[in-house]
This record gives sequence, structure tokens and C-alpha cells, in this order.
Amino acid sequence: MEQLITCWAGQADLDGEDGDIQQNVGGDVLLRVREEVEWRPEERLASLMLGERGPRAVVDAVDGREGAFDQIDHQEDLVDPRHLSDRGEVDRGQSPRSPSPPPALERMTLPLQNADISSVLLVGGEGRVCATGSQDMEVKLWDLQVGSRGTLLRALGGQGWVVCLAYRGPLLASGSLDSTVRLWDLEAGGAARGLIRTGFPPYCLSFQTDVLLAGTCHNRINMYDTRVAEPLVKSLRLHSSHSDDVKCLAADDKYIISGSTDCTVAVYDRRAGKALKKLQLSSFLSSMSYSGSEVWAGDDRGMLHAFSMQAGVFKHLSQFDVGHTSWITGIHSSPGSLYTCSGDHTVKVHLPSAPPRTLCTLLQQDWVSGLSVEAGVLAVATRSFWLSRVQVWRPRR
Repeated sequence: MEQLITCWAGQADLDGEDGDIQQNVGGDVLLRVREEVEWRPEERLASLMLGERGPRAVVDAVDGREGAFDQIDHQEDLVDPRHLSDRGEVDRGQSPRSPSPPPALERMTLPLQNADISSVLLVGGEGRVCATGSQDMEVKLWDLQVGSRGTLLRALGGQGWVVCLAYRGPLLASGSLDSTVRLWDLEAGGAARGLIRTGFPPYCLSFQTDVLLAGTCHNRINMYDTRVAEPLVKSLRLHSSHSDDVKCLAADDKYIISGSTDCTVAVYDRRAGKALKKLQLSSFLSSMSYSGSEVWAGDDRGMLHAFSMQAGVFKHLSQFDVGHTSWITGIHSSPGSLYTCSGDHTVKVHLPSAPPRTLCTLLQQDWVSGLSVEAGVLAVATRSFWLSRVQVWRPRR
């Protein structure tokens, strides 16, 4: 199991600004957490971390409700912006709490941007660099190790609204609505390394060890070899699988799994070179994450879907209501953690069980356009009226 849980006894909010945390975990779960981690009473802090480090989720150490972990808190006033104060707090009408120990996480807010951020991605390992793609046609690289609000390393210019990013060292790929994918060498300071014309605007990218995949308009997935001058390897016209735009995709060396705005999910067998499976849903998938044999995806109604991919058999296991009230704009999964964000102004941290167990909810003032998780660092992009921000949570240094 992979997770990093921080217990901060009796403290409901991380601080009194945008990014407040609402707990969703009961005392029975806290007991199990305490049995698995080293508890340090003097700091009221515990962390559980196996495998990839994930952002700490604050849980209420004094909440003793029986079975509360299995009951996701769906109170609408926690996500409705009408119930948020000017600082982004949930207006609970409660008296101030007594002073509490400093949290184990620190939060950094990058400088505001006067452009709509569509994509955010932590790159380079250890969550040290954050890349953003936005409406101003630029990819910005931020050093998260320098300065209290990060430092802009470089702005990489293009010719179209940047809507998706993908990374496999040292190359960063950015997809734009001008029907191009640009390649940037981060080991060379972000130097341009190539321009790929996709034919149609790309909505999603996935970097594999051998190819770069781009899902585009008109039911197409393009496969590129970024090492050669003519990078197009194959263009998959998925007429038998999708009849509309490819909105999200995930892949490994065997399969490509894609979701379309026509409410279908398709699996392509890379080795056999043919479509393997097609599923029809009642909503379309807007984001997807593939880890091991598990596929988690969020849809345009705020529902979370679980699929399995084992021995060439793809199954839709179930769908879950985890409390999102608008479409899920970003998702990250790994063997022990699951992160989702939504247009309902929330980010949620879950355990990837059936049903998912929601550990906490990060409240935001604005539409959440995406998230990225790397080495215990969480980056979240929000936007409102062409003014965007990126907030980063990471272990306190």
C-alpha cells in the first residue's frame, strides 16, 4: 500500500485560506493507521509511507464515529462556493480553535498568471520542477526549490493554447490547439527538440518508453517515435471504437486504453495491432490513470470508474460517487493512493478500495483544472476569469 497519512489531532483546517482541508476519516480508521506507523505524540504527527510518497492527508484524531471511514461525507456546503468566505474557508459558524502544532505539510502558491492554466505536471523527479501549460501559448517551468513562491526558470513559447503535457526524461511534450505537439529538452534548459504536426488538436498525451501517444479530435490516436526526424509511427483511426474526440488515454507496452466524448472506452492491443475491446458508458470519461492492472477514470458527471486489465481481459468493475458534483478534471493513482480533482472546486485524496475511501477534501475557491503527484508532492492548478494559480503541497523542509 502506498500512502502518506499525517494525523494532526483536533485540527480541522490546514490554514485559513484557499486550500482548507475537510476530514473524512473516522476513529476506527485512525486506530488502524496508528497500528501501522510510528506515532509521535509530542508532535501529534504520524506518517505512513510505502512506495511512492503521496501528499499527507489530514485526519481527525478525535473523531470516534464508528465506521466513519466507510461513509463519505457528501455535505454540499463543503463544495458549494456560496458557502466559502473570501479567504476560501468553509463558513461553519464555529468559535476559533486553540493553537495547534504546525502541520507536517507546507503549501506554496506560485505567482498568479493572467492566463488560463489547462495542464500542470511535476517533472524531473522528486517534485522539484513544475510545468504549466496555458492559454497564453506558453509552457512555464517553475523551480519549486528556490524562493518562497517558486522561481520561474523559463517560459517556452508556442503558437497555440497548451492543453496537455507529458514527460519522460529528458523530454517534455506539450500539446496545443494549433494541432501541434512540441518537444522540449529539460536537461538542456528547455531547448526545443522537435515539432510534431498532429493533423487535429491533441487533447491528451501519454509518454511511453518507445513512443509518444496523442489522443486527438475525430477519434484518432497517433503514435510517434520522438527520436527520428519523421516521428509518426502509426495513426489509429478508431472508427470501430470511437465516433468522437479522444478525451483521455493511458497506456503501457501492451495496451492503449482511451476514453471518448461519445461515452465509449476502448482498448487497443499494441502487439497484435488491433482493437481488443469496446465498452459503452452512460457518460464520457474526462481523465484516466493506469497503474498495474487497475484503471481509474473520472467522468463528466463527477463519478469515479474502476476498471481491471488482466491477461488481456478488460472489465468495467464499478462506478462510485465520491462526492464530486462536477466533472473530474484530473486523476492520479498508484498502488496505495488515489487523487481526484473536479470543477466543483475540490481535490480529494482517497484509498483505492471498493468503494474508494476518502481521506480528506482540499477546498478551493476556483475551478480545479488539473493535478499532478510526484514523490510526495502535490500540485494543483485552478482558474477563474482568466486568472490562474498553482498551489503545491509538500513535506515541510
